[in-house]
Amino acid sequence: MTDFIDDLCERVRDHSARKAALRIRGSGSKDFYGEASEGETLDMSAYAGIVAYEPKELVLTVRAGTRLADVEAELASQRQMLPFEPPHFGNDATIGGAVAAGLSGPRRPYAGGVRDFVLGTRIVNGKGEDLSFGGRVIKNVAGYDIGKLFCGSFGTLGLILQVALRLHPLPPRTYAVRRSNSL
Repeated sequence: MTDFIDDLCERVRDHSARKAALRIRGSGSKDFYGEASEGETLDMSAYAGIVAYEPKELVLTVRAGTRLADVEAELASQRQMLPFEPPHFGNDATIGGAVAAGLSGPRRPYAGGVRDFVLGTRIVNGKGEDLSFGGRVIKNVAGYDIGKLFCGSFGTLGLILQVALRLHPLPPRTYAVRRSNSL
């Protein structure tokens, strides 16, 4: 994967020097959201997989191109979950897209949004530099947590390579309440 990252850095440097746009894309499940992207497509779907998973520590580090469904299946096998419940908008939705879009599901008012669970990020900035912010432990940042800036940035601040996330235990059961209109 080092060659992949080196190629990404070189490609970003080249496009930066030419002032040419790049369109970062995982699965394209959020193409409908926001303004239409322009530029040559930079496909991140090949950069997938779990880098580190420590179930006892409730911490997961995952590559940006990893499908949400794969992440959630692995977490469910350990009775854990992504507490911000990212919406999928398609079967191939990626964790990088969920973080870059900054979208959270119905649990957000109670548990928090995606940025509340980001412990660290590894990115490629606009100069083609491979940078890391934060880490894989809960108390790992002195000063401002730069990694949280990438939540909801849609790749405008840099290309997300990896993200370390804090997890929650899966509740033993969930309930849905439906209000009846007839009294």
